Amino acid sequence: MGIVFDIQRYSIHDGPGIRTTIFLKGCPLKCIWCDNPEAQDSYPEIFFRRVKCDGCGKCADICPLGDIVLDKDGIELDRLRCDRCMKCVDVCPTLALSPTGDDKTVEEIIEEAGKDELFYRNSGGGVTISGGEPLFQPEFTLALLEGCKKRSLHTVLDTCGFAEWEILNRILDYTDLVLFDIKHLDPVQHVSETGVGNELILENLKRIVGKGKRVWIRVPVIPNYNDSEEHMNNLAKFLSKMPIEKVSLLGYHKWGKGKYEALDRSYPVEELSPLREETLYALKDILELYTLEVSIGY
Repeated sequence: MGIVFDIQRYSIHDGPGIRTTIFLKGCPLKCIWCDNPEAQDSYPEIFFRRVKCDGCGKCADICPLGDIVLDKDGIELDRLRCDRCMKCVDVCPTLALSPTGDDKTVEEIIEEAGKDELFYRNSGGGVTISGGEPLFQPEFTLALLEGCKKRSLHTVLDTCGFAEWEILNRILDYTDLVLFDIKHLDPVQHVSETGVGNELILENLKRIVGKGKRVWIRVPVIPNYNDSEEHMNNLAKFLSKMPIEKVSLLGYHKWGKGKYEALDRSYPVEELSPLREETLYALKDILELYTLEVSIGY
């Protein structure tokens, strides 16, 4: 069993061809710009979309702990006491309350992914395991990839690389392509905005390449953090020494802000503005000077 918060079919941004992307919950990093806050913790959570709430009170009536209070503005959910029994979710008629994260078996996911096998064959696609961080649920991720390879499906691991090599190395045996995130090359800067150092991450990247695996690099480009020409030049020099197939620059956006509100959390980077497209193109030009293949997106 593993905890999954989304299964996205017909995905075209998480590897080659048409893919099914499996999003697992749990991540060792706490990036302040994260646009999937529901992926950070490893347990199921409850989204509350206040705009959908009609104040019917059914959730308050059924809550066994009395954690839901009905007032003139709708409901208030005491998340500190909530045991996530999901009874409130089950009775919500407007879907203002919805679950994020569900227990799934390997067999259930492989069956779901297998529905689009014809599309994979025709487009060169397959299955991508993403998150959160797939290595946060290593045994489940390994079993998923093994299941995919038994069906001869192309596999992609989308990872931040923060895991012991012994764990990662086992998983790589069933992985055709690695999408590898790089947030920052400076270890101090990396800790300040993600909560962990980057030494293990960068060492794992070198080991993955040394193992002969195909690698695409993903760089979330965040204003006033890693969007400087100096950092991009340093990154280009670092990557140009390895047989990296592709680098994707992913500009910061605010599309995930509503998810923080639905989890009753403050948005950590409210002051940041979405990255301008011309900035991404300028950084792309720097990387291409080092003969790297570069794409941009959000």
